[in-house]
Amino acid sequence: MKRTILCLGTLCALAAPIGWAGAEEAELSGSVSAELRFFPKDPKFADQDDRHFAPSIAAEPEFRWDARDDLRLTVIPFLRYDAADTEERTHWDLREANLYYEGESWDGTAGLGKVFWGVAESRHLVDIVNQSDMVEDIDGEDKLGQPMVNVNFLQDWGTIGLFVLPGFRERTFPGDSARLRGGLPVDEDQTQYESSQGKRHVDFAARYAHYFGNWDVGVSHFHGTSREPRFVTVSTPDGAALAPVYDLIDQTGVDLQYTSDAWLWKFEGIRHSGFRTSDSFYAMVGGFEYTLYGIADSDADLGLLAEYLWDGRDSGAPTTLFDRDVFTGMRLALNDVQSTEALLGLVTDTRNGEMLLFAEAERRIGDSLKAEIEGRFFLNADSNSPSASLEDDGQVTLRLNWYF
Repeated sequence: MKRTILCLGTLCALAAPIGWAGAEEAELSGSVSAELRFFPKDPKFADQDDRHFAPSIAAEPEFRWDARDDLRLTVIPFLRYDAADTEERTHWDLREANLYYEGESWDGTAGLGKVFWGVAESRHLVDIVNQSDMVEDIDGEDKLGQPMVNVNFLQDWGTIGLFVLPGFRERTFPGDSARLRGGLPVDEDQTQYESSQGKRHVDFAARYAHYFGNWDVGVSHFHGTSREPRFVTVSTPDGAALAPVYDLIDQTGVDLQYTSDAWLWKFEGIRHSGFRTSDSFYAMVGGFEYTLYGIADSDADLGLLAEYLWDGRDSGAPTTLFDRDVFTGMRLALNDVQSTEALLGLVTDTRNGEMLLFAEAERRIGDSLKAEIEGRFFLNADSNSPSASLEDDGQVTLRLNWYF
């Protein structure tokens, strides 16, 4: 949808030196969603909210202004009000607020931005630039905007991206009384940093990406404050809590994808070092997606997915649920007018039999509405595992999105 936006006051003064003042056409789009979370079981801990239904509303407008053919302003705020977790999940963030410039053989972005790296389905090991917004969802798919200056050099032999990341975003966590909280609440007021600069530490990252025949290849390196915190137990007036500790780390990553007819072979691997209480370690996720096209003589496609997840970290590193696991799943795309799709997945720990079952489905309604349903359940949780604190927080989420 095209809208005319007036050039006002300070904006005009800032725009004039780059020839922006005459630009009046901008694009306004985005979404507004109503969401209902349903928790079938009572909470595990006495101080958690015992409501089984948690309604919320969210908005994510997108403002894009093409000042010239080679210059664009993007602003994407995000806001949510959650009736059950007004302490933390009711929040707002600038997902993106940046200027993008496109040159002949390079492009650049300055401001708050989002970058995604990776190819795997079940876990994105190499994706490290943006911090996870864990109050939105604990799957780590939602990301906070990251201050950055990014320059990409585009050559026939590949793309080199360089990132300067001047400012750290702390991970968000559910409130003390919220569901999906974990065994102890997180006291973010007692957050610790290895760097004396704290949030002001400047991080750096670089990535090379290219394709060779049927291969898509990415190689990356990150140096800076870990997006993944360790935790130490601290005292608060209300009792024990966990304080996040952010170390300076180095992570080198490789992501590969090989395409052959109906097969997609995927691999992500990292070498991670820097946690003060842990040795360096390696981790990987790899597997395939095989697509059955036109099943039962219909327009529908069925994708069969399988991946193995391995993580070699020791007990001094941040805890992970995915150390020796197998992911299996199915993805159904009806290829109909309503873009109906569904995904069913199961992650199984090969050592103790813990399972994470999840399902997602979506379908468009008319031109501007989309209905979604998601489910996530922790099964057969081991009492010594991090998932034990979440076993009663299985949930079903209904969501209606209006796009404009």
